[in-house]
Amino acid sequence: MNTSRRAGFTTRVRPGRVRLAAAAFASVAAVVALTGCSGWEYREDVCASGEYPVLSVGGTGSACVSDGQEPPAGFARYPQGKVPQEVGDKWDTYWDTHTLDKDGNVIEAPAEG
Repeated sequence: MNTSRRAGFTTRVRPGRVRLAAAAFASVAAVVALTGCSGWEYREDVCASGEYPVLSVGGTGSACVSDGQEPPAGFARYPQGKVPQEVGDKWDTYWDTHTLDKDGNVIEAPAEG
């Protein structure tokens, strides 16, 4: 009896499976690209931990001051309830067009010129 057995084995790649795997990978890549990972939106804080934001009096500039310190000359604390927390949030964009006058009243920001 002539039985020959191979001691090893070989792996043969089937072209159909390669195309299927490539199509699946391309589909996943397209979904990630089109959704932009919308569930993981990055939001940047206006100031670092241990700091609070202050507004330039008469202008739209801002700065961050260490907790426990007073704002520097020419800056004031934001009015209570109108403090921006994250870049682009409601109050951050509001203060692009508004500011405080020397008496602490909210006014429209002067036009840039």
